[in-house]
Amino acid sequence: MKKINVAIDGPAGAGKSSISKSVAQKFGMIYVDTGAMYRACAVYAIENGIEITDEAITPYLDKIKIDIDYTLQGQRIILNGRDVTKRIREPDATVASSTIAVIPSVRLKLVDMQRAIAANKSVIMDGRDIGTYVLPDADLKIYLTASVAERAKRRYIEMLEKGIKCEISKVIEDIEFRDKNDSEREFAPLRQAEDAVLIDTSDMTFDEVCDKICGLINGILQLG
Repeated sequence: MKKINVAIDGPAGAGKSSISKSVAQKFGMIYVDTGAMYRACAVYAIENGIEITDEAITPYLDKIKIDIDYTLQGQRIILNGRDVTKRIREPDATVASSTIAVIPSVRLKLVDMQRAIAANKSVIMDGRDIGTYVLPDADLKIYLTASVAERAKRRYIEMLEKGIKCEISKVIEDIEFRDKNDSEREFAPLRQAEDAVLIDTSDMTFDEVCDKICGLINGILQLG
């Protein structure tokens, strides 16, 4: 298979991670969860008592080392040698990740890492600004979205399945907060790239979304 890069953007809870992971496995591509990288930075700040502002976090960026391990059990996020795959999905990390993601110095550090991964390998990368900023020359750009109610329901179920206690009202509040933060930030805000394919998953099943994206990828592969 020829090397291709797929960028999948969209708001919180649109299903980007699970769908990207499934599609990547079908094509033997590397799945890069950029949101997990920001969550790892947020966990570092929280656990070290660092205020999440540009001035406070920037001096510590050189001390943050994030590795992505690919195992039979899936992608593992390693922060300074420690597996934080589950920790980064807890509520405090979820809220803090959206705040830390608006800090330019943090984004620049992580974008360099993300571009380096995509430079030599076929990847499916999901996030908020992949098609518009991180990988503007991606072979395929997709913008996944869904209603706030549907996204909150999915995130709520996902958290319960992972053993994380939460209330649906708090999940809705967090998603609305992240939508506002992500779309209004000055540096690389969340928006649909002009050449991205819009997929509203509100009334689609998981398999239907995966099949749709697989069809788009196959179309590119047949061209090349």
